[in-house]
Amino acid sequence: MSSPPPESDQERDADAVEFGELALPPAIVEAIGDLGFERCTPIQGEVLPYSLSDYDVTGQAQTGTGKTAAFLITILARQIEFPLARPLPPGTARALVLAPTRELALQIEADARDLAKHADTRIVCLVGGIDYQKQRNLLRDGPVDILVATPGRLLDFCGQRIANLGRVEVLVIDEADRMLDMGFIPDVRRIVYQTPRKRNRQTLFFSATFNDDVMNLAAQWTLDPVHVAIDPESLAVDTVDQRFWTVGRDRKRTTLLEFVRQRKPDHTLVFVNRRDTARRLLSYLQNRGVRCESLAGDIPQRKRLATMRRFKEGETNLVVATDVAGRGIHVEGISHVINYDLPEDAEDYVHRIGRTGRAGASGVSISFVSEDDAFDLPAIAELLGNPITCTLPEV
Repeated sequence: MSSPPPESDQERDADAVEFGELALPPAIVEAIGDLGFERCTPIQGEVLPYSLSDYDVTGQAQTGTGKTAAFLITILARQIEFPLARPLPPGTARALVLAPTRELALQIEADARDLAKHADTRIVCLVGGIDYQKQRNLLRDGPVDILVATPGRLLDFCGQRIANLGRVEVLVIDEADRMLDMGFIPDVRRIVYQTPRKRNRQTLFFSATFNDDVMNLAAQWTLDPVHVAIDPESLAVDTVDQRFWTVGRDRKRTTLLEFVRQRKPDHTLVFVNRRDTARRLLSYLQNRGVRCESLAGDIPQRKRLATMRRFKEGETNLVVATDVAGRGIHVEGISHVINYDLPEDAEDYVHRIGRTGRAGASGVSISFVSEDDAFDLPAIAELLGNPITCTLPEV
């Protein structure tokens, strides 16, 4: 979960729902207090009154808005208030959270442990690239209160009948649009069919975008849902100083290098569109004495997790990432997001810059606009609702 905003920001947001108004179980209230939170973020304030009342919800919100805490609080409150009369069989889950990437699943698991620290809650995370036997043993050791998983690894364990989804009370599908983009929907559909029918479970469905394909999935898997939408434009414009620099294709690397050397930014995330671009850019910067690391889909999982840890702890202050790997980055205090390549999908632009300017802090995004990137500007300008002015690099 993100750090709480400064008191001045909380005072200004007088309309925000306070967690104390939601009649949450004491164990959850205590955990929220330990984390330093008093008021809900907009998505939490909109979702929780309905989700805590057992409504299905479809939520439109980007990463960093607090949606993870919204669905985790819902799950924990339900399980604390309605304990089972007898334990479920080993490997049987009461709640299932599906995420598109390993990094995001691991972050959800970490947030769940923070919120459940005062509750007797068993949390298991199933993702590829991490000790298979250990995950197998965790399932066999007993029932699971909250199961967080990526689709492929979960289907593997379901196929072996080690994981059982037949008693799931709450199903969460997170970042459905990314699931669609990554081709996971057939797997997700197979998983959903193994849970109780939608009349016999609560479904919380989150996506950053709701195009026709996503809406069709939501209609299939939810029952008369309440739809909550948090405007991405206001999030991007209000909290991030956005700059667009005109940079020739062959000047991108040197411009980035000059910026890093001159400005010495604190905590910087550089987004590229392709894994091979990430490799070449990483090599270029490292060969010129810049301490940096990379997060991309072709990097072994253990190395990616180690990079994430070092980035969170400040041992590494510059990371080059692709969008898929970047979806799992939830790091406080990112000062700069640099779009080395503009994303082809305008919604991804909002996801990227949303990594900075969080929780009342200021952030800066810098987008390099070359002759190749210029074609993507109109869609971004339309999404933001403002014209974009490109300037020369400030280095």
